[in-house]
Amino acid sequence: MKILSLFDGISCARVALERAGIPVEAYYASEVDKYALQISSKNYPDIVQVGDVKNLTQSYLCQGNICNFDLLIGGSPCQDLSIAKKDRKGLDGERSGLFWEYVRILKEVKPKYFILENVNSMAKEAKALITETLGVEPIMINASLVSAQNRKRLFWTNIPNVTLPEDRGILLKDILEQEVDEKYLVHSNNWRVKRNTVDVERKSRCLNASTFKGALNDGMSLMRVGQIGKGGQADRRYSPEGKSVGLSALGGGRGAKTGLYCISSSQKHATITEYKSSPLTQAMGTAGGHIPYISKRPERLNGSQNLADKDYQIRKLTTIECERLQGLEDNYTEGVSNTQRYKMLGNAFNVDVVAHILSFIRHT
Repeated sequence: MKILSLFDGISCARVALERAGIPVEAYYASEVDKYALQISSKNYPDIVQVGDVKNLTQSYLCQGNICNFDLLIGGSPCQDLSIAKKDRKGLDGERSGLFWEYVRILKEVKPKYFILENVNSMAKEAKALITETLGVEPIMINASLVSAQNRKRLFWTNIPNVTLPEDRGILLKDILEQEVDEKYLVHSNNWRVKRNTVDVERKSRCLNASTFKGALNDGMSLMRVGQIGKGGQADRRYSPEGKSVGLSALGGGRGAKTGLYCISSSQKHATITEYKSSPLTQAMGTAGGHIPYISKRPERLNGSQNLADKDYQIRKLTTIECERLQGLEDNYTEGVSNTQRYKMLGNAFNVDVVAHILSFIRHT
């Protein structure tokens, strides 16, 4: 296939095409971030960079007869769409307004297939306008189904019959590095254990209508166990026995970009291979059910414990762990500063989600 990737970033779409088993004749990419271009070129020297999306005219693209694209793919910027931004300008904003460049190019090059990705947390008016403009309903896929990351995204595509991927049951502990540098650790004397934290040696809390709402049907399972001080979003602490929070390109605080995690330094983290080969997993698979494989019972956490006295590390995720959350090979983004690596990974596609969507091309 001949590909045009807009807002290409670090070329996760190229990785997804390979993973879906789709041969690439030529891959043209539009990207302006110099660090993303560096990583893209490192991993795929054959990619043809075509510059700023605003400068891509039909006459320019058709020079050398390269305008007959089979697939147009891209995730237009979300900064002005996300409900996390209070003064958002929606599709009229400087960044998210680049969606209209995607639309313009879609109409000009007329590819056989297209995929547009954006955040799930957008205003319903913006979602409706995108849907009306592209003429297809979006499908919401949470990357938690194929990875250890809770990451809901909307995908508008004309690839027919796309369904949700099966839940692979991957937890954060399955992708953690065994030893990490001191720079990833967070030191604070102001830790507070979250009230009513799950204690495996006691009774469960009473179930109610909103208990773990959505967790059983979309693979999402965040396990929040504590916080710093008042517990702002960047100071919340989670257990590796659940999913990670969604990676972010921007943000401040101790847990900026990755979230904070309470990790036992002596805990044996199950590998994905161990998970799939465990007797429990195999037995449940035969029975048609699903129970997450936990290699070791977690330490008991309750309101009377001081985590500083326990064998725990409170830390953010490493860049390699973030690469794994996005379905990339270790050190895919190596070659630039960690700050830039986190930013690029926060902006990226989840490779396995996009590969799943692309796999339906083979059935058309």
